[in-house]
Amino acid sequence: MNRILAWAFALLPVAVFAGDVKIVDDGNKAVVTIDGQPFTEYRYTGYAKPILYPVIGPGNKPMTRNYPMVKEVENEASDHPHHKSIWYTHDEVNGVRFWMESPEGQTIKNVGKQVSTSLKIDGDSIMTTSDWRSADGESVCTDERVIRFGTIGDARFIDYEVTWIASSGDLLIGDTKEGTMGIRTHPNLRLKASPKHGNHTVSGQSVNSEGVRGAAMWGKRAAWVDYWGEIDGDTVGVAIFDHPGNPRHPTWWHARDYGLVAANPFGIHDFEKKADGTGDMTLKSGEKMTFKYRFVFHPGDVESAKISERYQEYAK
Repeated sequence: MNRILAWAFALLPVAVFAGDVKIVDDGNKAVVTIDGQPFTEYRYTGYAKPILYPVIGPGNKPMTRNYPMVKEVENEASDHPHHKSIWYTHDEVNGVRFWMESPEGQTIKNVGKQVSTSLKIDGDSIMTTSDWRSADGESVCTDERVIRFGTIGDARFIDYEVTWIASSGDLLIGDTKEGTMGIRTHPNLRLKASPKHGNHTVSGQSVNSEGVRGAAMWGKRAAWVDYWGEIDGDTVGVAIFDHPGNPRHPTWWHARDYGLVAANPFGIHDFEKKADGTGDMTLKSGEKMTFKYRFVFHPGDVESAKISERYQEYAK
């Protein structure tokens, strides 16, 4: 484990139960360990949205980018500061932008925040509620999240379920590529380097459930995607599954070659060059809508990790 991650977990309360998930809430973040080893933290204060960071995969490999939570890390690009490890949000919700963020210490009109309003721990899961608020502090909508942690053989997983609630009147989720269930991967899993931004070493490869590889995956529909590469001498990867019960399954993927991977069922205008608004989705006041995803952090490449088989198991 590198020094940044060792520091991040240096003072964590740890209880060792073989095969067990342990979650401890300290009032700012819920810290998750598996078999007494660090996995991740659900950080629900201090940012414009709740995030999971850091995320430790097989062999104690860091699986997501440190920036901007930790800056000036070797080989990390300092672009897109709103790409914070793992998060869920969207950029056009009743006209308020939540994917984008106001610069630190500033407030920009039409750029909102997600404010965590409750958190409960139940065994291997975190159950939370969040209030999506405009720059003026008015509630746009709310959500309920259930985030579950565990292992599948030698892989670790996160099940991330989000229920949108039209709690402040009718809710329009807009047609834009800037969303929704996102991860910014470790820089070595990038498909393309960007030396001018500080990233000079990459080893990433990617494929989706339809066999499309590399940058061509952007905007395509697929049940799952997988990114893998070499981190600290070992091949590891992350697969993201779109649950078959999700609205508009299989989803479209806002999957870039610089490490951003996001499942987005709303951005049809951008992805398929159809009329603006084609991807809009409306919830009437009081209605709810649920999306479920799984992140699998695995050793090896897509074939040795049997990602296609693991998706079928998840889908059942």
